[in-house]
Amino acid sequence: MVSQEWRKASVKQIKGVGEKTAALFHKLHIDTVGDLIAHYPRTYVRYPVAKAPGGAAAGETAAVSGRITKAPVVRRSGNMAVTISWVGAADDGIELVWFRMPYIRNNLQPGNSYVFYGKVLWKNGRKVMEQPVIYSREQYDGIAQTFLPVYALTGGISNNQISKAVRAALSDERLFADVLPGEIRDKYGLSEYNYAIRQIHFPDDMDTLIEARKRLVFDEFFFFILSMQYQKEKRVRDKNEFVFADDDFVETLKKGLSFRLTKAQEAALSDIRRDMRGPCVMQRLIQGDVGSGKTILAFLAMADAAHNGCQSAIMAPTEVLARQHRDTFEKLCEQLGLKIPVVLLTGALTARQKRMAYEALQLYPNAMIVGTHALIQEKAVYDNLALVITDEQHRFGVRQREVFAEKGSHPHILVMSATPIPRTLAIIVYGDMDISVVDEVPEKRLPVRNCVVDTRYRPKAYDFIEKEVRLGHQAYVICPLVEETENLDLENVTDYVKMLRGIFPEEIQLGLLHGQMKPDQKNKVMEAYQKNEVQVLVSTTVVEVGVNVPNATVMMIENAERFGLAQLHQLRGRVGRGDAQSYCIMVNGSVAETAKKRLEILNASNDGFAIASEDLKLRGPGDFFGIRQSGELQFALGDIYQDAAVLAQASGAVGELLAEDGDLLRQEHKGLRAYMENFMEARISQMSL
Repeated sequence: MVSQEWRKASVKQIKGVGEKTAALFHKLHIDTVGDLIAHYPRTYVRYPVAKAPGGAAAGETAAVSGRITKAPVVRRSGNMAVTISWVGAADDGIELVWFRMPYIRNNLQPGNSYVFYGKVLWKNGRKVMEQPVIYSREQYDGIAQTFLPVYALTGGISNNQISKAVRAALSDERLFADVLPGEIRDKYGLSEYNYAIRQIHFPDDMDTLIEARKRLVFDEFFFFILSMQYQKEKRVRDKNEFVFADDDFVETLKKGLSFRLTKAQEAALSDIRRDMRGPCVMQRLIQGDVGSGKTILAFLAMADAAHNGCQSAIMAPTEVLARQHRDTFEKLCEQLGLKIPVVLLTGALTARQKRMAYEALQLYPNAMIVGTHALIQEKAVYDNLALVITDEQHRFGVRQREVFAEKGSHPHILVMSATPIPRTLAIIVYGDMDISVVDEVPEKRLPVRNCVVDTRYRPKAYDFIEKEVRLGHQAYVICPLVEETENLDLENVTDYVKMLRGIFPEEIQLGLLHGQMKPDQKNKVMEAYQKNEVQVLVSTTVVEVGVNVPNATVMMIENAERFGLAQLHQLRGRVGRGDAQSYCIMVNGSVAETAKKRLEILNASNDGFAIASEDLKLRGPGDFFGIRQSGELQFALGDIYQDAAVLAQASGAVGELLAEDGDLLRQEHKGLRAYMENFMEARISQMSL
């Protein structure tokens, strides 16, 4: 029976999964059979051909085959039992050691042959294998050269438990319906769905693994794009219910600014104004590199709405950025002589402040409203909301954007993103939106000067930061961790601040900022930094998104090799926002050649789009599971750069399908439509753009 019912069944219906195991699965967001089969392996182990003990080299993970000639012995080291045996010739064998496993002595019979799997070490002048897994020769022959899945785990559940549960789910007689039309599978050379699912979990060889992955990546892209296009078709029919005057109000505002808009900004603004006066509701993405001036476009669009008696709202991903927008908008209104109320609504406000903000939403029909996720809470009720803007779109799920839009009566939607996706990919990924690209930076800004250095350069970097501070400027120092951890030898902000206090003179004020701080603490630190009461801000990547301090001229990034290129580019975008020359110092804590090559891409360019393209060329198809970067569209398997060709194929297939059957009403497409509506909505709403 081919059905979707088995996909929706509880994991407790799988043989061997009881209440306790189901509770552990829940921690991994696995509640149904469908969730389980979509919990793909994060990597695979390929067991090597067994070799003689003398052929195994120290440092390698090997399988050695040999006969046990003497019974193992158990020794005591304090309260710990240590079981010791030997395999191979006396002068060229391997010592086998198990800690706290005295029962091993009874499992190994002298005279019998076994295969031992583990890492070979060199200790005390001989080869040693600690905690090796024991197989009979027949058992090992059955797994040698096969790919065994390695899954993401949680405390209390083993890799073997997940593997057994997946095998049980896939061995059930209830197969999964393959809703992808046969003609699409044939055209793009895609395998059948049930075959692909089995092979992604338990591949026969590398060829079948690649084949399975291609099918499942195609599915992820196909259904995402189909849903986007399907929603776009529905939204295009939404009538624009707002009447905006076709006057020169915005042109007059532009003349009052202290700077001129770039040609790219002018073009994007023209797109926005045309959409807001068109017959249908606007659905537009403004895609601009860091520092390209997207915020002023948001302000002018919101001022346009206010001029026409309507409210507008902009949702930022962080409290710090929301407050920054509020301050910026208030200053611009004062500078331009506008009597437009600017309302702040965030989760960190006191109960009284929130109540006053809610009242303001009802009191001022032309207000500019700035906030965080608090803008989409039930208590936030708007009066005549005509325009909603989400800043840094990749931080919000699609469903969150929709909830925001539903706060008004079909308001215009404007999304701003600094994710450096090449335009050809952006057209596909943001298939439900029209796109404007802002690919110029304001004319007064100088390109950031970059350098990639190793840890020996730190003293010079500190001297350089002190010099810039004495010139009246400020600096950021970015660390990957909040506090020290035993497992990672990386810099952390807590200890780094203490260390810098012993290096910089007392008159240089240091600040500390990280995501675990309370919102009011973060706001106080950022306000002090923006006022230059703090000269050097030591922070985690919480400053990555949108923070604007034009006086900051130095960005020093510790353990730069630990960040994705897109994230590094975002961080670098926090400097170079004023008229002064700015600098980015990337400290590489790795000796790996690949890390050096990747960082050199940033060293050579300040163009986010070029960086994304070069990163794709450097990685190529060799990175099987792709490199996840902050701010990029996240799929379970697919990577929009690595799998760009599959993404293009999926987009083409969607276009052909909707051209033939736009509403998916044909009998052969009903299963496809049901699948999209029942199973993809939740995934798309959770996906971080």
